[in-house]
Amino acid sequence: MMRWIANAVYIIAGLGYLPVAIYNALLLKKNRRGWSQRFGVVPRRDPGVPRVWIHAVSLGEINATPRLVEELKRTRPDIDIVFSTTTDTGYARGVQLYGADRVFRFPLDFSWMIGRALKRINPSMIVLVELEVWFNLLLLAEQRGIPVAIVNGRLTAKSARRLSYLGAIGRSMLRRLAWVGAQDEIIANRFKSLGVPADRLEVTSSLKWDTAQVTDKVDGAESLARALGIDPSSPHLVCGSTGDGEESLVLQAYKQILSQIQLQLAIVPRKPERFDEVAGTIEQAGFRCVRRSSHPDGPNHFERPKDHEASTKIVILGDTMGELRKFYSLATVVFIGRSLVPMGGSDPMEVAALGKPILVGPHMENFELAVDALQKARALKSVSDPGALANSAISLLSNSSEIKTMAENSRRVVIMNQGATPKTAARLLEILGNQRDGAHKSQP
Repeated sequence: MMRWIANAVYIIAGLGYLPVAIYNALLLKKNRRGWSQRFGVVPRRDPGVPRVWIHAVSLGEINATPRLVEELKRTRPDIDIVFSTTTDTGYARGVQLYGADRVFRFPLDFSWMIGRALKRINPSMIVLVELEVWFNLLLLAEQRGIPVAIVNGRLTAKSARRLSYLGAIGRSMLRRLAWVGAQDEIIANRFKSLGVPADRLEVTSSLKWDTAQVTDKVDGAESLARALGIDPSSPHLVCGSTGDGEESLVLQAYKQILSQIQLQLAIVPRKPERFDEVAGTIEQAGFRCVRRSSHPDGPNHFERPKDHEASTKIVILGDTMGELRKFYSLATVVFIGRSLVPMGGSDPMEVAALGKPILVGPHMENFELAVDALQKARALKSVSDPGALANSAISLLSNSSEIKTMAENSRRVVIMNQGATPKTAARLLEILGNQRDGAHKSQP
């Protein structure tokens, strides 16, 4: 009965969301593909193979998985691992990491669509990255004896409050989880208050600390610099993973910075469907937009003008996928996007591993643990508005010793917080082993 109630609620919500979905598909060119998979028609997998289905909703979550997958496969090379994502950027990154034959779109949580997907995938276990709990998924998995675990568990106070509104329904959902690996004690207590049994909770830290590679160089960064005319001997500010409306604030800060010091600027929006919009924003602000897509590696590189005034009128736009880390490695200072606007922020951990001074806006709720650790170590500074961003950048760029100290502190924080991957993998393999042993015992 409950699943049909859930289906009815989804239908009503879906009808209300339909105009938004059409607008996103037609005008923003988002979520236009993979609809058969969203209806549960996912690739069929061999039912005779132990299989882990990992769901990573978006880009950040899929980026947290490579080290975990390596650890699982190292111990159990017989396991087949498949991945689902929800967003276009998450899907593209998943395909880049694991191949198109192992990645599919997450089905809509209608009982018949989830049931169809489970039948075709034949998972031995389902792993949800960070949260992403759905009623029918948990219910039908439980009915089929498939354990569901959460890794890298992240539950903000706002998300916990929303789940609490579901009352007994929300608690019954979370009680079905086989295990939750939470990022810290505060998050673990939030899961516990919402119904996850204490014996199924464990604090593991964040998997993203482990995926952050401590290094001085990134492959391809030098070629990117040549292609775009980036001068490695001159200060360079990279604003990465920027969100809606944020680029104009960054450009406002950049104008203020240029009134005092010379600085190169690169902006890398998070979502590819915004590339053209951001190019227009840069030009409307009075700058020449140099797009990475127009200057790939090779002979067609961009020659930055030698004239000082002309050089400062240029802003580089990173409008390709998979190159953000290259841009970060070339930076003198990094601003983490989706944080001057209320969008929850973006991952600062890979930037810290590269040894870069980090600036963030006031809206970093989705990464509050990492921000707190970096801030306490004096590796990150928070700014409130474009003016504060400009002042902090000017202050840093005028003090090379502070840049060096922040870089060293950043890497130290990353190294100190690593270790979640083996702990998480061991627990998942234990659950998988118990599930297999239970299946063997149940056979006549």
